[in-house]
Amino acid sequence: MIPLSPEAVADIVGGELIGAGTGEVTGISIDSRTTRSGDLFVPLDGEHTDGHRFISSAQAAGAVAHLCAAAQAPSVAGPGAIVVDDPLDALTGLGAWVRDAVDPLVIAITGSNGKTTTKDLTAAAIGAGRRVVANPGSFNNELGLPLTLCLLQPDTEVLVCEIGARGIGHIAQVMPMLRPDVAIVTTIAEAHIGEFGSIEAIVQAKGELVEGLDPGGVAILNADVPACAGLAQRAPGRVITVGRSGSADLSPDAVEADDHAVVTMTVKGQRVRLPLPGQHQVTNGLLALAAAEIAEVDLETAAEGLASAAVSRWRMEISTVGGVTIVNDAYNANLDSMRAALATAAGMRVDGRRIAVLGFMAELGDRTESAHRTVGEVVAESGVDRLIVVEERAVAIAQGAQDGGFDGPLDVVADAAAAATAVTGSVTAGDLVLIKASRSAGLEAVAQRLTDHLTDGEAGA
Repeated sequence: MIPLSPEAVADIVGGELIGAGTGEVTGISIDSRTTRSGDLFVPLDGEHTDGHRFISSAQAAGAVAHLCAAAQAPSVAGPGAIVVDDPLDALTGLGAWVRDAVDPLVIAITGSNGKTTTKDLTAAAIGAGRRVVANPGSFNNELGLPLTLCLLQPDTEVLVCEIGARGIGHIAQVMPMLRPDVAIVTTIAEAHIGEFGSIEAIVQAKGELVEGLDPGGVAILNADVPACAGLAQRAPGRVITVGRSGSADLSPDAVEADDHAVVTMTVKGQRVRLPLPGQHQVTNGLLALAAAEIAEVDLETAAEGLASAAVSRWRMEISTVGGVTIVNDAYNANLDSMRAALATAAGMRVDGRRIAVLGFMAELGDRTESAHRTVGEVVAESGVDRLIVVEERAVAIAQGAQDGGFDGPLDVVADAAAAATAVTGSVTAGDLVLIKASRSAGLEAVAQRLTDHLTDGEAGA
């Protein structure tokens, strides 16, 4: 963050500083347990508590100043307090100020699937040639975005960030703060349709990122998804399309995959190896390359960055332990991403069995049962040898698999712990285990327990 005095922060956010801070503000904290020396503590209203209760703890941890809601000031404001109407609004204003002060090229990414992976790949491709800041993890909402903006340094050249949405208007709300120069839309699908209500609402919401660009901005769109490509009509300026279609502005000349389904593609004569498995990563890589070109990073340099990209955890993480290949894709799930994960597993060379541990897909509304049944039908066609379905709320996966003709061992277990017991009790060297569900299912615990089990050398031969 740009070092600022508490007086300067108060001026930026329109607050009243009580007393004086104890030094320069060099970071932001919203959790007193992780507050560090030099932080500005921002107390927020949570579902179960109010952050104002932890101001003293943040001060003890080294916070040099803190925001304070005016309504709370009589009871908690003290030296170093910056009294504002609303701490979150003040944080938003501070983030917008930092963005304007640094003035980087801002690349914003949204879409139904692949936001975080595309953000990671784009940051890596551009970061090979320029100084980049990207939002940590999935800091992609009205709280995470200003926190990300506050990470900008005076010498930052490019900001790469993803933007999530839970309804129409959510992206439009953050556009004045973020003011992106480049808008990337990865894809449009039925993820979170339970919250949006319809695919039309999803198109409307994701398109807010495109139509919010200035006329000099650039929209980068997935040409292989008609609803996504159609957003070009809402772009006020230049549009670049990417995809496997020959009509796309940027497409691969060739695509090949190794035994782990990790893809290498040739783009404009340059070989580009992606750090993740799956044919669906081709589009994510092309989006990153298109953004790198706008950021004036040459193709060879961008390809080097992509090959060594570090991606966020639990997204198609592949590890081989005790001769067993574990594909941990437990961060989130919807119908399209389930299809992609199963197709990726089917494309990997396996000496033993393919075991799928699949759980509930959240936020699908009245399409929940039909989507889970469809996943089961995909399982039946994808070469899976054993299926473990986690929790009764995902039982339609099992029903769909049976209806689709799946005749391998099939278990429906109560929870992630039971799934871990089931898979560790039978896995042997040479097997592949795919683990996938929405985040609320907590299936990353299955991957961890399986890893621990195999590390201890208990897998069969």
